[in-house]
Parts: sequence; structure tokens; C-alpha cells
Amino acid sequence: MSYSKKRYITYAILTIFIMGTPFITIDGNHLLLLSFVTYDFHFLGNVYNMNEFFIMPFLLMFLFIGIFAMTSMFGRVWCGWGCPQTIFRVIYRDLIETFLLKLRRIKNKQKDINYNKTSTKIKKYIGLLLWIILSFVIAINFMLYFVPPEDFIEYMKSPQDHFFLVMFILTIVVFLVYDIVFMKEHFCTYVCPYSRIQSVLYDNNTKQVVYNHNRGGKIYPNNEKSIFNVKQWSGNEECTTCEACVKVCPTHIDIRKGLQVECINCLECSDACSSVMGKLGKKSLIYWGSTNSVLLEKLEKFLNPRNLVYMLSLVVCILFTAYFMSEKEPFLVNINKNTELYKIDENGKVVNNYLLTIYNSADKRYTFDIEVLDKNISIKRYNPITLNPKQTRKTVLILVSKNKINTSKINLLFYAKENKEVKMEKKILFFFPK
Repeated sequence: MSYSKKRYITYAILTIFIMGTPFITIDGNHLLLLSFVTYDFHFLGNVYNMNEFFIMPFLLMFLFIGIFAMTSMFGRVWCGWGCPQTIFRVIYRDLIETFLLKLRRIKNKQKDINYNKTSTKIKKYIGLLLWIILSFVIAINFMLYFVPPEDFIEYMKSPQDHFFLVMFILTIVVFLVYDIVFMKEHFCTYVCPYSRIQSVLYDNNTKQVVYNHNRGGKIYPNNEKSIFNVKQWSGNEECTTCEACVKVCPTHIDIRKGLQVECINCLECSDACSSVMGKLGKKSLIYWGSTNSVLLEKLEKFLNPRNLVYMLSLVVCILFTAYFMSEKEPFLVNINKNTELYKIDENGKVVNNYLLTIYNSADKRYTFDIEVLDKNISIKRYNPITLNPKQTRKTVLILVSKNKINTSKINLLFYAKENKEVKMEKKILFFFPK
């Protein structure tokens, strides 16, 4: 199977997964959602409030370290096989312009389309219209990772009341149309920083698209282009200088020149070379290998010290994420002192006021009560708070000293009346005159 077919299958799987993920729920919670409506983060069926975002740093660390590790071992495989920019360009260039409208040839991406003919202009606008429609689908799907689908549908029934949401979608659509239709692969070459980052992550064992100059011959001695029509044929040089690899390249480079920042590891040049060399009964001169596989003719070594550090770091991130996910509290409590340190009531007792916030992160309805663990402190006018799942309540907490105290730190025990095992102890400061 050619690399192109493998990529198309990969694109299809990724597209189905990305488009379907916002609609997948586990016990009523989303598989992945960073809600701008409820300020919650849904991950693998678990829901985390803003105060529980401590797992986010480890997820982000896992993401970035994973990208570094993947680049170090497999080169820019993300760019060619998983990046939305590449997938969208394939949809517009290969599916719409080439397959549906016949404006291009799949084997020649360098030739510009001639729009002098009226029929070609009509096809151009048809292709643009199709991509605008797809851009709306993509923009809406992207927003579903931040606005739950059930809420999004309700919002769209009255779009005039949700101006910023509509404008955000339109902004994404405009960007996608400009990027995919007009900017094209220049985004990968001049805008995306990943191509520059790769230069410090590659080594001689990194998997990448390589041209075997030992078999094909050096086409670019001293980085200067050879004059192909006068090049002398050599029995030791298998490259026929057909330039099929150049014509098919979406980023307009010649892989025979060696590693270049524009290369996205799509391996279309390898398929083109395989087609030509296959007719001669030979293997492709371009393949997914490494510098060492060409220079030293040996297999890549993935288990080098740098990659081992990446792997260890990924394992640590996974362990920390799993630990904090398992330590998820059934409810959260936040206690903030008001601006007044203390006051003395008519009975001469010291009074402290606090702002109490309780969030029920469990999937059950609970009634929360408080017990003061210091016998010299009592609670004034507090009623147990009943909260539904994912509900938050704020109230004023008033603490009064019964007698003169000699410590500023007191302990409060919060617990659910329905289940005494659902509890949490908090330590706060009690201010009093000296």
C-alpha cells in the first residue's frame, strides 16, 4: 500500500474521531470538553472545576514533551500525517480541486491552474463555496470542544443573543478560507514555527524522508543544481532525473537536496519515485529512513539517552495525571477573609466574617454541614447547604469566640450529612485583639 493511501486512511480515522469526540459522553459527562459555559474541564468522563485544574499542567507537559519525543524519533510525522493544516489542504487541493473539479493533476502540484477559461473560473468558485461550507462545519466542530453540543444547539436558535459566539465562528471561517485557499503551504513554510523547532530535535537516527544518494547519485553537488539534460549517465547512479518527486511535492521542494525545513514528511515523493523505479525493477530512491541509514547503511537507534529522557518524562506526566485524577475530591471548599479583620460584639466577643464557597463536584446531591474542631469557637447563623451535582453556593460564614483564645489557627470540618465519609478539613486564621 502506498504512503498516500495510508495517509488518507489516517486522515479519515482522525477526522471521524475529532468530529465525533464532542458528542461522546461517559455517565453524562463529555469525553473531552473545556466548557466556557460552566467553566469545567471534562476529561475521560471526569469533570474538573476551575479549582481542580491542577491536572492541566501535566496534560500540557505531556503534549509538548510528546511532540518533542515524536519529532526526535520520527521527524515531522505530525506535520504530514496528523496536522489539521495538512489535512485541510489535502481536502481542498486533492479532493475538491483535483478529484471533484478536475482542476489539477494529482501527480503535479507545481503547475498553477489556468483560470482564463470561463468553465475553470466557475469551477474555482464552486470549489471556494464547497470549502466555505466545510469551514463552517470545522469551525462549529471546534467550538463544540468549548461549548457543549446541547447548549450550542440552544444558542443557535437565537444567534442574535450570542454575538461573540457567532463572531468567533465567522472569524475561524475567514481564517480557514484565507489560509487553505490563498496562503496554502506557505503557512507551513513561513508561519508555523514547528519546522524551525525540528532543527534542534533531529539527529542522525531521526526518521525522516531521505534520498539515497549512494544509489541515485548526488544531484546537488555543493548545493548547486545540476543541468539535467547534459548529465552523464552512470551505472552507479540510478536517478533518472525525471523529477516526479519534485512535481508531486506539496511544499515545492526537491528532496534530493537533503533535509529541508519545508519538508512535512508526507512521503508523496517516495510514492512518485516508487512508481518510476518500479517500472525499472528497482526500489525507490526516496524512503522513510534516517541519515545513518544512508551514510552508514544501518538501522536507526531509537533508545539513545535523549529519547530515554523523553520517555521517562512522559511516564512521569502520566503517573502524576493518573494520581491527581484518582485523588479527585467529592466537593471543594474555599474560605476567604473579608476586608474587616475582626469586630467586637455587644457581649465583648470577637467576631470574624468569611466568604464561604462550596462546590459539589460529585454526581450526587449532598447537604453540607460544618463542625468547628476548636471548642473556643462557635458558628453563628449557619444553615446546612444543599447542593445538586456540579452546583456552587456562596454564603457568609460567621465565627465567634466563646472565650479568650491563644491561637490564630482553627480547624473546620466540612462533611456531607448523607455520608459522613464525604468530608474535608480546612485550617483558617481567626483574628483577635492582643
